[in-house]
Amino acid sequence: MAKVAAELKYSAEHEWIATDGSGPSVVGVSAVAAEALGDIVYVDLPEVGATVTAGETCGEIESTKSVSDLYSPVTGEVIEVNDGVVSDPAVINSDPYGAGWLFKVTVTEEGPLLSAADYAAANGGEL
Repeated sequence: MAKVAAELKYSAEHEWIATDGSGPSVVGVSAVAAEALGDIVYVDLPEVGATVTAGETCGEIESTKSVSDLYSPVTGEVIEVNDGVVSDPAVINSDPYGAGWLFKVTVTEEGPLLSAADYAAANGGEL
């Protein structure tokens, strides 16, 4: 069973967000989603300086099984993207909560987010 990191918040579309309130927030895709996608082979991320909107698509993730939209869990400005996952998308499968982060955003408004317990209960992940 895929792990759900207890310290993170989640969107219903399987993105996680880490925020400590003192700086930009970090966004990634949950291990539940990475496991369901299978081997990830390509990722299209928003550009630095782009404005993303909570609940709207901001990129794509392609695996050997399918192509999935990437949704932003928050509204704000993208200030950094993870070039490491662009050059090696498989890191999303191997370390979704660490080296597999996708982008950093200065949040102006949060979307509807789930606690780790609620996300795990809805999606079968393990805390």
